[in-house]
Amino acid sequence: MPASQQEIDVAQGQLARLVFGQLAARAVGTALRLGVLDRFGRDGTPRPAAEVAAGLGAEPRATLRLLRALAALQLLAEPAPGSFALAPAGALLHGDAESPEGDGTSMAAFVRMFTGPVVLSGWDHLADSLRTGEPSFEKAFGVDCFGYLKQNPQASAEFNAAMSQGTKAPAAALAAAYGFDRYKTVVDVGGGDGTLLAAILRGHPGLRGMLFDTPEGVAEAGAVLAREQVAERVTVHAGDFFAGVPAGGDLYLLKSVVIDWEDDACVAILDQCRRAVPDGGRLLVVEPVLPPAVDGSTPPGAYLSDLNMLVNTGGRVRTRAEIEGLMTRAGFTPTGLTPLPPPFAALEAAPA
Repeated sequence: MPASQQEIDVAQGQLARLVFGQLAARAVGTALRLGVLDRFGRDGTPRPAAEVAAGLGAEPRATLRLLRALAALQLLAEPAPGSFALAPAGALLHGDAESPEGDGTSMAAFVRMFTGPVVLSGWDHLADSLRTGEPSFEKAFGVDCFGYLKQNPQASAEFNAAMSQGTKAPAAALAAAYGFDRYKTVVDVGGGDGTLLAAILRGHPGLRGMLFDTPEGVAEAGAVLAREQVAERVTVHAGDFFAGVPAGGDLYLLKSVVIDWEDDACVAILDQCRRAVPDGGRLLVVEPVLPPAVDGSTPPGAYLSDLNMLVNTGGRVRTRAEIEGLMTRAGFTPTGLTPLPPPFAALEAAPA
């Protein structure tokens, strides 16, 4: 049956929004890097566009156009013509929110990474990845993604900060939803700066933790754990989870680790965990989880994240059956799933 004009209009609008999304991301990333949002107070006081332009050393009319785009994207408000103030989303990108004394709401590092060359350069070669099934990051940088981060401390720090900011919401949900009180010591494998582990320990005062990641991954962990007042309950270990993970825990937790790797590498990581998990212990894998088919239950970002893994790391976002299949290959028996805010879920397994 031919589409009506109304249906065609809706479809055209949908396509326009999708295509202009990349322009929106560029505008937001540029504003963040130039410090545009830092020209506004977090108290919501409006400032004239000309004053903002002068502070930036920018051309006034061009600055007004950017500020109006940011207002249309709801990062700013324009309460009077040519006068702007921070909106709630814009406040999350203000430098004060990102400082160590900030309120922990900042998303600046997350936006900086996903609008910057470390992520976007691989996307320039998406067609190559579709032809080969292999990541394109090395085509852009001459080394694989994790090798690049190891060689570039600033990029590594930005990556870790972005992962920390992106972890806070699922961390709070996981700490409340899963039965951590059954355990004595949780080992966070690939746990970065300890943001997730700290949230779990704050919610479960009787629990102790072990944090394990590469030296680059745990570089900021001491400061994070101290700030969250759980440092005395955590031991920090640096190493390579392909070579082994620390013994001594009864729950081994991996969040957004499996997503980064192809299947055989995932099995190798889980196998090292299997060697460490004691009888009666458990493995907990926290990941975005796709349904068997696109059914509207999962945000589009999960599928875009899957493509991001394709071009940049060689990993993938998987279904429940695919994740549990990896667990089984590594010597575990899946024992259940704890739903978290979509697209995340926590999949539990016991030693087989």
